[in-house]
Amino acid sequence: MTFDVVIANGWVVDGTGAPPFRADVGISAGKIAAVGRLPHHDAVDATGRHVMPGMIDCHSHGDALVHDADFQLANLRQGVTTVVLGQDGLSFAPTTTRAAFDYATRYFAAINGDFPGDGPLSVAEIRASHDRAALNSVFLLPHGTIRYDVLGPAQTAASPDDIHAMRSIVEKGLEEGAAGLSTGLEYVPGRYADVTELASLCAPLQGLPYVTHMRGYGQSAPVGMKEALAVTRKAGVALHVSHFHGPADVLLPLLEGDTTFDTYPYLRGSTILAMIVLPQGVPAADPAAALPMIEHLDLDYAWERLTIAHAPGLEWSEGRTIPEAAQRQGESPALFARRLLVETDLEAGCVSARPDEGPEGEESVRRILRHPAHTGGSDGLHVGGHPHPRAYGAFARFLGHHVREKGHLSWSEAALHLAAHPARRFGLFDRGLVRPGHAADLVLVDPAKVADRATYASPRELARGIDDVWINGERVLKDGRMTTARPGRALRPA
Repeated sequence: MTFDVVIANGWVVDGTGAPPFRADVGISAGKIAAVGRLPHHDAVDATGRHVMPGMIDCHSHGDALVHDADFQLANLRQGVTTVVLGQDGLSFAPTTTRAAFDYATRYFAAINGDFPGDGPLSVAEIRASHDRAALNSVFLLPHGTIRYDVLGPAQTAASPDDIHAMRSIVEKGLEEGAAGLSTGLEYVPGRYADVTELASLCAPLQGLPYVTHMRGYGQSAPVGMKEALAVTRKAGVALHVSHFHGPADVLLPLLEGDTTFDTYPYLRGSTILAMIVLPQGVPAADPAAALPMIEHLDLDYAWERLTIAHAPGLEWSEGRTIPEAAQRQGESPALFARRLLVETDLEAGCVSARPDEGPEGEESVRRILRHPAHTGGSDGLHVGGHPHPRAYGAFARFLGHHVREKGHLSWSEAALHLAAHPARRFGLFDRGLVRPGHAADLVLVDPAKVADRATYASPRELARGIDDVWINGERVLKDGRMTTARPGRALRPA
């Protein structure tokens, strides 16, 4: 046999759960053509490295950044070859009105960034815009965007006619290649939906998952999970829970059946400041209505837990806690937080510390990521001057810290959790395994060196230990640097 590429002398971690084995991998026409002892004149030498299936980030916020070089390199250096977009119920498509597109752009500016084009957009159009990048992508239908497109900012239950209109949009989006439906039930307008609405919109999924940012996490997770399970039982679909974080003793007993979840290996979270500190009665997606209300609010929070990640116009404050920034201005933390919201038109983003930072929280992370329903997700935000380090380090931290250093997962289990299980969940049945006939999404991992370097103090440091990556058979990372190849595809489920 002849091959386009042979990766020789590596230890194959194939994603089936089998122990690593010594073998060569031959690539032809974008596919894995053979695994075994192969003729390998002029091969890529993988001696001392693991040959692993490309990892799938089950929760990414690169909707506007798929072609951004910084976004691509940050992912490739962690071994991520596919990102799942359209998260938390909010993205730029499907929108049939300019108002809905503008809403999604404005409200999630600190999370998804600015789309490099104009709206409204169909699912087919946003997927086409994601094609021919260095990474593959998968797109979920964002419920909040769809709801706003039909109901606007209404804080009421959807009528049968509204549900019918939204369901038609869902059905069209699935025809155009979407891989599931996402919700953000702590965001606007997702928080106004009920089980009847959500189940009706999930019913057309037919084997694809309902992916939910639940209505509650931590000690409130039982409430959020009860609702999520009610939706999926009524619709007859699979459940995938986004960023399943909190005390393991609370969270793990809630899992049932074929439920899966993603999580990232950090104790701190990150989102828009408005979602954390504003009362639910404030219409945070509508600055014109919300800002006059904020002027009269007496905000209260554990301000020392919040570090400013994104503050357009107040960039000097990025990387400082709210009390530190407030002290520089001679203001109280509450007053500065209010000014931050007002002067950024509610666009400010933050990194938020959890109350259980320390050994107890780390033990919960360990137990959660060892669960067989676990998949990897960075929830990576690349917007702002001082983002959460998870965007640059989550998958490298899984491999370096939790596999090599702590032994919380074996290498074989890591390939299952970070590649094979995510591929199954999102219907990518030709991905996630090092197996003949599968797409050649492959990464070479140095098991002695792979590590995250991004920290809360220096969050944009690239990971180390993964210097060579192939996507659809083309080398996109060579010796730690991106090549000019752009073989990534907007994937659709089988």
